[in-house]
Amino acid sequence: MQTETVSPSMSEVAGIVSAVARDAASYLESLETRHVREGSNDDAAESFGGTLADEGVGGMQTVHELLTRGVEGAVHSAGPRFFHFVVGGVTPAALGADWIASAIDQNPGAWVASPIGARLEVVAIGWLKDLFGLPNEWGGVLTTGATMANFTGLACARRWWASRHGVDVDDAGWSGLPHVPVFSSGYVHPSATKALAMLGIGRSRVQRLMRDGAGRLDTAGLERALRELDGAPAIVIGNAGEVNAGDFDPISDMADLAERHGAWLHVDGAFGAFARLSTESAALADGIERAHSVIADGHKWLNVPYDCGFAFVRDPSLLPPIFSLAASYLPEIDEQRPSLMHLGPESSRRARSLSVWATLRAYGRNGYRAMVERHLALARRIGTSVDEAPDLELLAPVQLNIVCFRYKPEGWDDGAALDELNQRIADEILADGRVFVGSTVYEGRVPFRPAIVNWQTGPDHVDLLVEVVREIGARMART
Repeated sequence: MQTETVSPSMSEVAGIVSAVARDAASYLESLETRHVREGSNDDAAESFGGTLADEGVGGMQTVHELLTRGVEGAVHSAGPRFFHFVVGGVTPAALGADWIASAIDQNPGAWVASPIGARLEVVAIGWLKDLFGLPNEWGGVLTTGATMANFTGLACARRWWASRHGVDVDDAGWSGLPHVPVFSSGYVHPSATKALAMLGIGRSRVQRLMRDGAGRLDTAGLERALRELDGAPAIVIGNAGEVNAGDFDPISDMADLAERHGAWLHVDGAFGAFARLSTESAALADGIERAHSVIADGHKWLNVPYDCGFAFVRDPSLLPPIFSLAASYLPEIDEQRPSLMHLGPESSRRARSLSVWATLRAYGRNGYRAMVERHLALARRIGTSVDEAPDLELLAPVQLNIVCFRYKPEGWDDGAALDELNQRIADEILADGRVFVGSTVYEGRVPFRPAIVNWQTGPDHVDLLVEVVREIGARMART
């Protein structure tokens, strides 16, 4: 007997939207008390599978599965006790705008396809430049995150570098060109080296000039390396916000050297660019306005949904020769009503501009300044608690929103045993689930590196973090 084929229908829409809105609101309210990671996460995620059925179960049943087992399989990273990977939450305005983006389903790759998506991206980029203190005449584009933002900025650097050798690399390719000299500190992030790999420059081309085990820039070494090029072009990557301790390269000094020796300065400010918002931290990022390209991440301190990043370029004319595409049915480049497919890696692109515009419109410069300053105070609060605890040790000064510390009980010396203890504590914290923070390696030692970026995080949440580390640490040390 032939069964009736299940197809999408408008009759499903109201019920699905209502169910998602109701259950999503309930879920978000529960984040204050839920464990960030739960013991059922893996099993719930792995319960999805099997072969594709000939007949579907319908939209309501499918959404119900996501709202039940799907939520059970999620790490609750949107909540206030997620301190790992420098992941922010989603502000209410950004959440609403993101749902609208899905409902109206725009592709701002072409203005004609989405005037509102394209226009809000232009507005949002202008507001972000203002927020970060970047010159108004710079160009910019939204991307999927810091990796593609680095790709965009470094693609402009590559084009500039090849033009200095008389080659249009985006048209003619690499043939006949020498290796690209790239310099950075030990703070260079894997997203930047991944971008270099995708651009054909190569991960191993980065010369890391370090003056200590933490990776701090050897400024004199950078000056020597640039001088030895004798005027040949090079790319310098500065890092505004290092992921283990929140440290910064001396961006102003790097800008001086780039200007003196004719190099391109690219600044990776995935979260550190937000230091510019407060007088308490702005000096850390001095000089980014003198770079040739700067990037930041939206799903970190801006607290908008995945995925979102920003790339800013001093010379906007570099973007279209790299990223434009032409076909008889596609719109041509128009500076007044831009089709964003010509300015960034994606041709088809999500209307993430709605969330960026909405959260900036809703909370403004002062709202974001207040959030950054609140997070700076919370990071200092953790640092003070660590200093006062006899069994904790701060491994780096608290400069921004990341705190680098470890558990070190009385009688334990530096070495493999203490590192192993801290790694075991980190694993147990993730399994415990009350807070979510992982380990790293910093100057050859294993510490924790919680990052404060979620708009909901408050004093009780960071106090619980310290309490959990000490509680589990004491238990692990005994065993």
